[in-house]
Amino acid sequence: MVFGNSWIGDDAREHAARLLVMAPGLVELSPADAREVVGYMRPQRVPSGSVLIREGEATDVDAMMLILQGEVTVEYEVSAPHETMVVSIMGPGGLIGEMGLLDGSPRSATCTATTELAVAVLGRDALRQMIEECPDVAARLLLSISTRLSDHLRESNRKLRTFAQLSRALQQELDATHAVNLRLLGAAAPKT
Repeated sequence: MVFGNSWIGDDAREHAARLLVMAPGLVELSPADAREVVGYMRPQRVPSGSVLIREGEATDVDAMMLILQGEVTVEYEVSAPHETMVVSIMGPGGLIGEMGLLDGSPRSATCTATTELAVAVLGRDALRQMIEECPDVAARLLLSISTRLSDHLRESNRKLRTFAQLSRALQQELDATHAVNLRLLGAAAPKT
């Protein structure tokens, strides 16, 4: 299928194209578009335990990866350095690094290979080449990535609203407990 950094046969490319258009991939692309996009990607093997993307990293940020084989853990730093929260475990068909492909900004999460991986990498230079050579496919790819990112943003907004409601309820509970404690302390205070 994938050997080193080169595709082995049309079956491997076809498999990658199928994964690209399956959920959670870029489902808005047609199979023909996916085959065209895969032609601009380079396959790569990644050993288990390798960090593919590190949160906050500002170099080598202009590529997206399609997971062909294996699993990747996606995690964020929470409050203190080295204190992380796993937010997702992705397998074949998963995409990582789409935001970096588009904007080149520092990475927003850490992605670690939990098993040996086969991935297909689309870098910004290859995307630019696709824009020049196949502008229609590139436009549909960018629209599909934008739709995917919008979906993620909507889901994050939903979670933030839920956390805000939870935080408000917890604050009300703390305020009520504090008021009870003050009354109890006032009642227990000696009168002079």
